[in-house]
Amino acid sequence: MFTGIVETVGIIKQVQRGGQIAALTIETTQAAAESNVGDSIAVNGVCLTMARVTEDSFTADISAETSRKTTLGELRPGDAVNLELPLRLSDRLGGHLVLGHVDEVGTVSGWRDEASMMSVTVSPTAMRYIVYKGSVCVDGVSLTVAELSDDSFEVALIPHTKLVTTLGKLRVGARVNVEVDLLGRYVERLIVSGLGESRTIDLAFLREHGYVS
Repeated sequence: MFTGIVETVGIIKQVQRGGQIAALTIETTQAAAESNVGDSIAVNGVCLTMARVTEDSFTADISAETSRKTTLGELRPGDAVNLELPLRLSDRLGGHLVLGHVDEVGTVSGWRDEASMMSVTVSPTAMRYIVYKGSVCVDGVSLTVAELSDDSFEVALIPHTKLVTTLGKLRVGARVNVEVDLLGRYVERLIVSGLGESRTIDLAFLREHGYVS
């Protein structure tokens, strides 16, 4: 479990590909010093397991499925990545609950207001879980949704976020890992389960359950 508060930026040192598995070696003195083999780490919002750890780097394997469903398969030596170690039970929850299970890859579709507002286009499937003033995780960074359209959402990036993560360097057309808010999925599941096979969410249903007077 993560919070979307990036701890450090690492640099891709080596990418090894073979068969169905690829291995990423990432330079990061900070994260490596606090980790052991078998520990989890979020890399651009994707939860991976450390297979090897040295004083200044770690190596993690990525499956063919992860390569297809995220941007990790596109990484090259020299690329920067956002890193976050798992949440401790004693830690402050500064962002929001993030699993590191990417829902889909979105596309940066615009910048405005002197590059402080970033727009990300995603599918209708993902948009149903994104709400105004709600939380969303983009490349491992917990952000608040500032605006919504039919096929995209907009987030505000403060100077600190742009400085300590990779988001400030993204350009229009860049592909990013998007994880929607976990709570929205649970709410939807609970509502749908309560409907039964023949029910839909309409005014009658909302009145029955006290949502409409």
